[in-house]
Amino acid sequence: MTWRMPAETAPHERTWMAFPRPGITLGSDPGSAEEAYATWTAVAHAVAEFEPVVMVVDPVERDRARRMLSAEIEQLEAPLDDYWMRDMGPSFVVDDERPDVLGGVDWVFNAWGAPSWATWQNDREIGRFVTDAAGAELVSSMLVNEGGAIHVDGEGTVLVTETVQLDPGRNPYADKARVEAELARTVGATHVIWLPRGLTRDYEDFGTRGHVDMVATIPSPGTLLVHEQPNPEHPDHDMMRGIRSFLSEATDAAGSSFDLIDLPAPSTLRDDEGFVDWNYVNHLVVNGGVIACGYGDERADAAARELLAAAYPGRRVVTVDARPILARGGGIHCITQQQPAVTR
Repeated sequence: MTWRMPAETAPHERTWMAFPRPGITLGSDPGSAEEAYATWTAVAHAVAEFEPVVMVVDPVERDRARRMLSAEIEQLEAPLDDYWMRDMGPSFVVDDERPDVLGGVDWVFNAWGAPSWATWQNDREIGRFVTDAAGAELVSSMLVNEGGAIHVDGEGTVLVTETVQLDPGRNPYADKARVEAELARTVGATHVIWLPRGLTRDYEDFGTRGHVDMVATIPSPGTLLVHEQPNPEHPDHDMMRGIRSFLSEATDAAGSSFDLIDLPAPSTLRDDEGFVDWNYVNHLVVNGGVIACGYGDERADAAARELLAAAYPGRRVVTVDARPILARGGGIHCITQQQPAVTR
């Protein structure tokens, strides 16, 4: 049995999400909370234009979810701490020798390295819950990892970040060889590219300490979409120049160099908390479309749509204002998880 994680561009059966619930990342004032509910709902409805959506809902939010979500979005109840499905949910895999079988990799989840502000006793069970609900075989892993910490091309290449998988708060006894062996077993990785770090904001309290899905993604084998911060006043300007230089010398599992496509950041540099991590790399590919983060910068949002449309030929790019998601520590990719289609 050899598991392989398909590229995000492969056909999907559905997309999984989790509905917001009260907690530290929701916001204590009603206006902030409502902003989160509305944004998660907007993303769900955008995805549902292209493929089925299943929303995991904490019982305390049953009535609100039924009121806000359209009837076409399936709802399943389970206790939650937070609502970042990409990270707490399973990474779905397939077995090329058994085309009718779906697998779900259940990583160990400890809320991005066990930060003092977080709880995760409920979220750590969601990987198994979703795997079971999807009718998938459980692929259990002892690696502390999150779906937003890996990007694959479906052909053996995986992007990771040294400050995530080797984070002492996640895997204190791991080294690169152990991580690579586990990624080979679980997602079929034959070639691991270790980025040195992630975006500056991602190392603050609500950050993930360097998730790759804020930095670069693989729209097709041999091509990388890379975050670009054009403004030298932002610390990510120099940092991303270094990342781009690193990736320019990297090769994929086939031994080929990458074609790098820059995705420039919007013009905003700061919010009330400091330098922003706004980027267009953190998008979700769906059947026939791409759900892209928007930032209220019409020129930059439009330019990103054009770049994404060119990188994903034949897919319609839809922008959803993602500022309330980024303010809580992630983007559209972080709150969604695709389930690849298999022959049933």
